[in-house]
Amino acid sequence: MNPHTEHFVLPARLLHWTMALMIIAMLFIGAAMVSTVSTAHSTLVAWHRPIGSAILLLVLLRIVVRLRHPPPALPSDIPAWQRHAARLSHWLLYALMIAMPLIGWAMLAAGGYPVQIFSTLRLPPIAPHDLHLYTVLHRLHTYLAYLFLLTVLMHLAAAMFHGLIRKDGVFRSMAS
Repeated sequence: MNPHTEHFVLPARLLHWTMALMIIAMLFIGAAMVSTVSTAHSTLVAWHRPIGSAILLLVLLRIVVRLRHPPPALPSDIPAWQRHAARLSHWLLYALMIAMPLIGWAMLAAGGYPVQIFSTLRLPPIAPHDLHLYTVLHRLHTYLAYLFLLTVLMHLAAAMFHGLIRKDGVFRSMAS
């Protein structure tokens, strides 16, 4: 690790762990939404939309923090292919954290559904009302959710590898 920056800055760590909880919640809520037709569906939707909106806002803030405070360097003994994989997976996570809420928002607009954030805020539509577009965006949102889940699982596996097997400080740089 770079001796000058052994840890992520506090705002980056707070955003990381807050968003991790929100994303895990969203994955479970999304899975529950598509597997139920009960009255719980509307409650799940009522939670899914504001959490997705919050994730979008937080990831934009997180990008600003990351640009202003670069992450600690990886240990010098990590192979180049793993460094490359780490960089790509992080940017994929950022891309998905931006794309998923925007696609969900556009999908709802295309379906003619309002994006109500609690009872006080309604987001404007960002796509035209078009049922074909709604279908395409719904599929895309679903496929990207699976990709998001796989990417989160790989990220978690890498964190466990660094924290439990290598014990090289990579996990500790975000955890403390």
